[in-house]
Amino acid sequence: AAIVFLVLNIFGYRAEIPTTIQGPFKPVTVPLDASFKGSAEDLPDTDPRVRRNVTGFQPEQISISLSSTYDSVWISWITGEFQIGDGIKPLDPRSVASVVTYGKLRYPMTHKSTGESLIYSQLYPFQGLRNYTSGIIHHVRLKGLDPNSLYFYRCGDPSIPAMSKIYSFKTMPVSSPKTYPRRIAIVGDLGLTYNTTSTINHMRSNEPDLVLLLGDVSYANLYLTNGTGSDCYSCSFSDTPIHETYQPRWDYWGRFMQPLISKVPIMMVQGNHEIEEQAENKTFVSYKSRFAFPFKESGSSSPFYYSFSAGGIHFVVLGAYAPYNRSDDQYKWVENDLGNVNREVTPWVIVCWHPPWYSTFEAHYREAECMKVSMEELLYSYGVDMVFNGHVHAYERSNRVYKYRLDGCGPVYVTVGDGGNREKMAVFHADDEGHCPDPLSTPDEFMGGAFCAYNFTSGPAMGKFCWDEQPEYSAYRETSFGHGILEVKNETHALWTWHRNQDMYNKAGDQIYIVRQPEKCPL
Repeated sequence: AAIVFLVLNIFGYRAEIPTTIQGPFKPVTVPLDASFKGSAEDLPDTDPRVRRNVTGFQPEQISISLSSTYDSVWISWITGEFQIGDGIKPLDPRSVASVVTYGKLRYPMTHKSTGESLIYSQLYPFQGLRNYTSGIIHHVRLKGLDPNSLYFYRCGDPSIPAMSKIYSFKTMPVSSPKTYPRRIAIVGDLGLTYNTTSTINHMRSNEPDLVLLLGDVSYANLYLTNGTGSDCYSCSFSDTPIHETYQPRWDYWGRFMQPLISKVPIMMVQGNHEIEEQAENKTFVSYKSRFAFPFKESGSSSPFYYSFSAGGIHFVVLGAYAPYNRSDDQYKWVENDLGNVNREVTPWVIVCWHPPWYSTFEAHYREAECMKVSMEELLYSYGVDMVFNGHVHAYERSNRVYKYRLDGCGPVYVTVGDGGNREKMAVFHADDEGHCPDPLSTPDEFMGGAFCAYNFTSGPAMGKFCWDEQPEYSAYRETSFGHGILEVKNETHALWTWHRNQDMYNKAGDQIYIVRQPEKCPL
């Protein structure tokens, strides 16, 4: 402890904050605060924050996402109105140009880039269901940007004219072991509820430079096409063979989020609520259409898995609902991507996907086991430092772990699926009496439907499917809505803070320094 205290004083840190060097920690469970509302109401379509406040082809739902390196970003927006009902006629994407003017000064903006535009439709071949076609979605990539610099921009079509007001963003630092984004906000399973608004208000108060959204975005599939909502995925199932989804909820979400993500880049991860089946067996159409992903820049063939660097951090986004076995493209791509990381330039490697491998809650327990079996050794062998997941509507942080055993060189796994969505929070744990799931109920059909979650073959839970107490690899777990902030201080120390929604803005629910030890864990 004295050594840890000395290290923290050298770097100017608060000595009372624990570090992973002091771990593994004894498991801690914080029960649900009975006074806190465990479910949530969606914002209605009458809320001014989700109403369309532009006319004609003026841009709306403006967002920024990063390219694979600091010198490039994507600007995305929508023009024109969506249509829903019978006999809809899609807008012509060629009718409105995709232009961004930008520069380091508000006036004049000396640079201009053009991009691509598209529309998408959500179609149902069943009588009584309402089809949807989007407004025109625009994606423009800006290149040749300076690192760690403030840029101003406007987007739209100057020939109409239909240009946005002036917005601004800041580029990421150059990739090096000495430069990092100041704060990175990490959240999952956000939705569009009054609890979501609390999460976003807390997040904005922390002034992040980057937002990672770990899947389950708008929860449009909790609605029937007539706009009727429900509190769970299965409840909203109709009698039709395809699960309905009410696409205007995506537009509401884009409008609500614009004040934040028109300024702060957001990076998306596919979640199960984005599957959204429709005619011709199409899935993920809205998700793939509405957001820009740096998959081509990072050598990937799919927007479901890609990578990017932000200062001295290399992020890898995986797709749990895309094939992930050793013979599949995703596995080969991530093996190549991790193999090309230069840890002298980007010391930190952080990986994100939606359903967690190390969650001890009853909900979704060991659901992603087949993905874990396929890919865990790969991530371990390349020294991944941290893993972030959503899906489970609660918060949990692991000790360093590998193959269910405490391992000082394994990643720290953090589940932050507590963004505030309409579905209920996860309350029970698999080790609570009577709450160990039936093993045959755990596979997810959209992850292949295979069964890989066998009984443990060693350790305190040997011969069982669930532990009888909180597993030793689980360091901290709590049922509450919230979000996390990651502050990487240097090439070895990163401060992770989880904030509960019901706390004051400056109060931490869980806080720890994640410490890399490359001399202990050589690659």
